[in-house]
Amino acid sequence: MTNAPTTQWTQEITVESPEDMHTLGVNLGSILNSGDVLILTGQLGAGKTTLTQGIGEGLGVRGGIISPTFVIARVHPSIKDDPENSPSLIHVDAYRLESANELTDLDLDSQLVNGVVVVEWGRGKAEQLSDSYLDIEIVRPEIELDSAVADGEILSFEDDAAEPPRFVTLRAVGPAWGNRTVVGL
Repeated sequence: MTNAPTTQWTQEITVESPEDMHTLGVNLGSILNSGDVLILTGQLGAGKTTLTQGIGEGLGVRGGIISPTFVIARVHPSIKDDPENSPSLIHVDAYRLESANELTDLDLDSQLVNGVVVVEWGRGKAEQLSDSYLDIEIVRPEIELDSAVADGEILSFEDDAAEPPRFVTLRAVGPAWGNRTVVGL
């Protein structure tokens, strides 16, 4: 019988806008090392991909980060000149996967040597990739619809005031996260 990994710390952050979610990702990406695993949880539209785009920027990887829903995983190589200290980003979308075994079939653990793995929809599937991981939950509050919307008008999120803040909980699990913290916004 193995011991469950120990939670090292928990941090809660309120994120006011998509730009702030991106900034949180940049800050997070700047402290990541090869071998790190991040597990992102949150409903559709919560900001998982926006956070991952910021992580990619913080790591210094090639752009064009979009959700890999239909290809399951994308590798974004580092654009830095120091490959030994510049991990790639392996961006995984586990939404369509049924189990942890299907995620294991992707052979992601072999890519951890030179990369950071970010798994959207990974809770309950990706924890076996490493004895240390950062579990990130993004909660997007439900929007109260006014009577105009209830009467059939379309709600537009072009107006930033219509988009509620997100509540992000970071839970650092395992020994690799013992001495690291994430700078918020």
